[in-house]
Amino acid sequence: MKKQIILVIISVFLFLGAFAQTEKKEDKKQMKAALLVIDVQNKYLSWMDDIGKESAIEMINSSIWVFRKFDLPIIRVYHTDKDWGPEPGSVEFQFSDSIKIEESDFQIIKNYGNAFNKTELNKYLKENDINSLFLCGLSSTGCVLATYFGANDNDFEAFLIKNALLGPDAADTDSVEKMFDALSIQTILFMLEHL
Repeated sequence: MKKQIILVIISVFLFLGAFAQTEKKEDKKQMKAALLVIDVQNKYLSWMDDIGKESAIEMINSSIWVFRKFDLPIIRVYHTDKDWGPEPGSVEFQFSDSIKIEESDFQIIKNYGNAFNKTELNKYLKENDINSLFLCGLSSTGCVLATYFGANDNDFEAFLIKNALLGPDAADTDSVEKMFDALSIQTILFMLEHL
């Protein structure tokens, strides 16, 4: 009789353990990622520190390549102001030709540092079930950082891409990458390969 009770208790624990594992697996949220390429426009690119500019552009393009490889959304973000521009459609408004963006990539035009502020970004992300954002572009201490905080405020996981950020001062960009634990492209590639 004692052995039967012990077997019943063990069976119950095994069942509860298996049930708990199933619950944990169901609760696990799968990452659905998108890349935000922020403000790499002709007008602003010339304002950025020349130190590391060329390699940052290469890393932005590498990031775009990685997201295309996995057929993940790439969102191009443009900044303008009604008083001082640049005027949408103008050469100053456009992304630099060195950036491998495509017209088919979703576009956001913003008037504030935070790309979530009074734009369709949040709506687009929710409609496409995106929950994780990888940010590159400029300025590391301005619009990229504002959008990073905006992403967190809107319940998205946000990551900065190391060496794919530009700012008016390269040392400040390095500090932002350190403070917010920017991810290398190799780490991002690994993450996306194991979704």
